[in-house]
Amino acid sequence: MDDQPLLEVAEVHAGYGPITVLKGIALRVMPGEIVTLIGANGAGKTTTLRCISGLLAPTAGTIRFRGAALRGRPAHTIVRDGLAHVPEGRRIFPRLSVLENLRIGAYAQSDPAAIAAGLERAFALFPILAERRHQAGGTLSGGEQQMLAITRALMSRPTLLLMDEPSMGVAPLLVQRIFAAIRELGREGLAVLLVEQNARMALQLAARGYVMETGRIVATAASKDLLDDPKVRAAYLGEETASLR
Repeated sequence: MDDQPLLEVAEVHAGYGPITVLKGIALRVMPGEIVTLIGANGAGKTTTLRCISGLLAPTAGTIRFRGAALRGRPAHTIVRDGLAHVPEGRRIFPRLSVLENLRIGAYAQSDPAAIAAGLERAFALFPILAERRHQAGGTLSGGEQQMLAITRALMSRPTLLLMDEPSMGVAPLLVQRIFAAIRELGREGLAVLLVEQNARMALQLAARGYVMETGRIVATAASKDLLDDPKVRAAYLGEETASLR
């Protein structure tokens, strides 16, 4: 991997109206690295991803992607630079077919050969989507919709993929398939910043992890070290309730 971060977030504050959610967070993702962000519901994980992808404007701090500042940039221009976001709840277009959803993901691509290659890659990653290519997105199962959301984001040919709760509402067997696909994408050199309710699975997949509590990063380490940390195990791996502070 390169020595310079692909993504660098520093002292970011953000919220919704009078409610402050993020209170000076900092994190980084290196090229080709899978990093996970774990924490309880309401800790600010989704807000963090929304700030990075341009869906929410921070009130302070800096966000740099490939060395360029992102703060204040429209979301669609950030996608063109190589950063894609798979949002919580999937947000596919339910009345459009699988194929139409994927083509929308390639809106920033002008090369027909690249679009065709993207479709081929999507169907190779999740063959069930090839079988469902003419089926309306809203008629897919929860797991199939998540696969569609992931591959739609990949159609923009990103170098960094933000993923928000990919296992939510998905049957266990399909969760395993989705996580295997994320691992495969990482091996191919795609960087991933993963927010995931199943902290154990996320830490087993990622190289490094950050732990959030009430809008702040309270711990960061190699994933294997977080898995072995008694406080992390108590707070997030189902053993008992605890705080890292």
